[in-house]
Amino acid sequence: MTRLLLHEKSLNSLGFSRIAGVDEAGRGPLAGPVVAGAVIVKDIRFKERIDDSKKLTAKRREVAYREILKKSIVGVGIIGERTIDKVNIYQATKKAMQMAVSRLKIPPDYVIVDGNMKIATKCPLKCIVGGDSKSLSIAAASIVAKVTRDRIMVDYDKLYPQYGFARHKGYGTREHMAAIKTHGASPIHRSSFRPIKDFLV
Repeated sequence: MTRLLLHEKSLNSLGFSRIAGVDEAGRGPLAGPVVAGAVIVKDIRFKERIDDSKKLTAKRREVAYREILKKSIVGVGIIGERTIDKVNIYQATKKAMQMAVSRLKIPPDYVIVDGNMKIATKCPLKCIVGGDSKSLSIAAASIVAKVTRDRIMVDYDKLYPQYGFARHKGYGTREHMAAIKTHGASPIHRSSFRPIKDFLV
């Protein structure tokens, strides 16, 4: 846990107390939205492991997610596939991140973002490459984003069961590619992404 608090403690020493970590889930999939989480941790005494969401099992993420909601201020931004197709995934991810920050009930006085994506904020901002493994706030945001998006894709699986969204969450697995070849693209597929756009020609 100590390694995940270095950035927060450094900013605390400079007088910043409401530090929002920001991360996203869903830049790479062929279907569904991109989702961002913004988290201001109020209580750092977590019972569950808080880390890069990719390092946790789905079950551990769900449990950690519930604890994060209890001990943090959380904002979520969701940008759908049609907007992704219209503005591109990079711009859509920025929109999702900015939306997540704007939906925090208490405005942050500093924002730290995973990666190198600079977003528009009303307060100072710092980008941290690999931030989901270096910052508690960003790690919590990565869990919020991942759990939120996974739940959305499980719901989509009920609407379009032939694609297996509950299992692969829209990523280009062999199963998913076979389903696209058999059934064509669904309404939630990103038409600007290859190979989806190749099927639409």
